[in-house]
Amino acid sequence: MLKHPERKYRPFASIELPDRRWPSRRLEAAPRWCSTDLRDGNQALIEPMGIERKRQFFDLLVRLGYKEIEIAFPAASQTDFSFVRGLIDGGSIPDDVWIQVITQAREDLIRDTLEALRGAPRAIVHLYNATAPVFRELVFSQGRQATIDMAVSGTRLIRELCEAQPETEWIYQYSPETFCFTEPEFALEICEAVCQAWQPSAERPLILNLPATVEVATPNVYADQIEWFMRHFSDLSHITISVHPHNDRGTGVACAEQAQLAGAARVEGCLFGNGERTGNVDLVTLALNLYTQGIDPGVDFSDMAEVVRVVESCNQLPVHPRHPYAGELVFTAFSGSHQDAIRKGFAARASDPEGCWQVPYLPLDPVDVGASYEAVIRVNSQSGKGGVAWLLEQDHGLRMPRRLQMEFSRLVQRDSDASGRELDSARIWQLFRETYGLHGTPLMVLGDYRITGAGGGDDPRVQCFEGLLCHAGHTLALQGHGGGVLESVVDSLRGPLDLRLDIVDYQEHSLGGDTESRAVAYVECRDEDGNHRFGVAVEGDSTGAAIRALLGAAARLLTIRQRT
Repeated sequence: MLKHPERKYRPFASIELPDRRWPSRRLEAAPRWCSTDLRDGNQALIEPMGIERKRQFFDLLVRLGYKEIEIAFPAASQTDFSFVRGLIDGGSIPDDVWIQVITQAREDLIRDTLEALRGAPRAIVHLYNATAPVFRELVFSQGRQATIDMAVSGTRLIRELCEAQPETEWIYQYSPETFCFTEPEFALEICEAVCQAWQPSAERPLILNLPATVEVATPNVYADQIEWFMRHFSDLSHITISVHPHNDRGTGVACAEQAQLAGAARVEGCLFGNGERTGNVDLVTLALNLYTQGIDPGVDFSDMAEVVRVVESCNQLPVHPRHPYAGELVFTAFSGSHQDAIRKGFAARASDPEGCWQVPYLPLDPVDVGASYEAVIRVNSQSGKGGVAWLLEQDHGLRMPRRLQMEFSRLVQRDSDASGRELDSARIWQLFRETYGLHGTPLMVLGDYRITGAGGGDDPRVQCFEGLLCHAGHTLALQGHGGGVLESVVDSLRGPLDLRLDIVDYQEHSLGGDTESRAVAYVECRDEDGNHRFGVAVEGDSTGAAIRALLGAAARLLTIRQRT
């Protein structure tokens, strides 16, 4: 790269518009959408679509709700011409859908294009010619007047041919290419001339499409250009201002949104931003950006996975896993702090499921685009307690105390570090069961036991515990008493095991909402050396779960003592 890029590249001149109005506006409705996947997007494919793939894509666009679809450049190839004819002759165009075709401003191409549309119920004819100085002068060696004459003569011919086919409803679209680096006054002049030639009316509407075919400036400059153009155009009656942003600077979405703020009412683009070079503006992102602001976009992405599948099949290009709203990882959090925030957001939403969506790190509810919550949190070495707790709660109903989350997440992180891989839910559950004695034979197995009142004591709350315990191949008789069941069990461990414990925390809840649901208990104990360990148990009754959870913590603390 150059040390002095200013010697090679010039900054784009901004437009003079000190009283610009668009920055104070907000988007309040969806634009008219036009998908150019079958034409502009198709031109950008390594292997362009044949008729079968184009038809599959067309049917998808119709199902999604697109009402204007640029289907072909019929004068450019026999495949495109045949595809247009196939849709028309087969009666495959829904009553509320306008097909759009594009042509350059050459008489032979225009005539072939209109011939392809013969018998269409309704159609948009899109004419373009190069207006920017770098194209006029460098590519075509053409002056301003010759460029205007080309656009006007093409417009007149299209009008003549459309009038000869009155059975079709017509809309005419003109694009000064590329508008964003055409001199503003010249773009205005040529569009005024085209408008005079077409004579727009309610029966003969006109679309003026102002493309950023190659991005050359920041999005605010494009918005200024749109607003300036609309302010200076003589009469916008029966005229729709449309935009066609590309993404060379990575700001295609911002350009489209700010152009709408400036007054554009129609947007052309492709699903997932396919197109030449860095692509056309991304219609999926634009639509769901509106949706997350409470605006109906007028298109339906309820089954995003199916949309991705069809587009990938037709384009033979992958959708990036981090693609906004659609990638397989966009609703997934690996970071511990993100996971904890998301888990708390879902917990808060449980108390008000119909309220406004407010979940940290998730601007869109995955369910709205057909995704589940299963992949929202995934665990690797970067994950924290919140992510592990989320998975165990979602998949197994466990609502772990915070300190247990901290204890177990360290074990999960250690396991992930050792493997160098993401841990799936099955592996986390396996590790949890192994750690807390829910898998295989516990270190301490409680046999028959009974709990009774102290009988004759001064405090009627004192409980007596008696039971048999199998530990390290020996059967031990336990007997103890205390101010409650768990205290009596703790007391019973002092004699045969010489184990002195304090109960730091005890929590329980049911697994399921019916009367036959099982109970899960979490008991945290501390030994006389200050070591802390949790025990977990799932039983048919809460008392049994609590006792076995306590014994699980005791067994883990005994293991520490034996190692030392």
